[in-house]
Amino acid sequence: MTVEIGVILPTSTPDPSRPILADVRASARYAEQVGLDSVWSTDHLIASGPMLDSTAVLATAAAVTERITVGYNVMLLALRTAAWAAKQVNTLQLLSGNRLVLGIGTGNPAHGDVGWRAAGVEYTERGRLTDEALAVLPDLIAGRPATLADGTEATLAPGSAVPPIFVAGGGIRAHRRAAQYGDGWATIAQSPDEVRANLDTINQLAADLGRPALRATVVAPPLDDDLARAAEQLAAYEQAGVERIILFPTGDWHHDYDRAAGLKQGL
Repeated sequence: MTVEIGVILPTSTPDPSRPILADVRASARYAEQVGLDSVWSTDHLIASGPMLDSTAVLATAAAVTERITVGYNVMLLALRTAAWAAKQVNTLQLLSGNRLVLGIGTGNPAHGDVGWRAAGVEYTERGRLTDEALAVLPDLIAGRPATLADGTEATLAPGSAVPPIFVAGGGIRAHRRAAQYGDGWATIAQSPDEVRANLDTINQLAADLGRPALRATVVAPPLDDDLARAAEQLAAYEQAGVERIILFPTGDWHHDYDRAAGLKQGL
């Protein structure tokens, strides 16, 4: 089985009443030590609970590790101008030794719109702004000349290797975005059957655009507590087209990372 197992770093929480803020250096080193494939940071300016800055978190994780992938899960691209986002990404790619994966999304409505308003971005425009940024992001990251949405011509220096990009979201606009711009697609807590059905739609859209088929990343999948049964579920995810699973810590990140490593060892 080739499904990768990653974990969210303890820098945010899906439950606002139980913030998970812990030592990024220790958790990243431990994830690498126990053999996990990747560590990830969530991203927002103002969320429903405490959340650290994603780029600073990933730079810290990269600085104290050697092998493990570091990734945005997911960068809210429209909160930043495209050029600034690209600068953050290519700097992190260079500093990490090309270990970055870039997840892109438009944000969970559960967090509301205050973070967008604070950044001077119209919440209703975030999809359009994300599409416009994705259209030029690879060229900007790579240090190639790019023409921004307002007509500005820009070239970043130095450039870097463009990291793999996956696009998150469950609606048709997100599906089209993934098909047009993504190397992969991401979703939260879907079953293998749901993943397969969504990928069928996305990959038909990709084929219509002359682009290759995508595989999926599933965040917080509903896995059984029993490791043997969870391994069977992971096999079903792989058959559905999943390349990567990302698990959230529930409070005790050390315990949760050990469980993730147990899943990894059982593959």
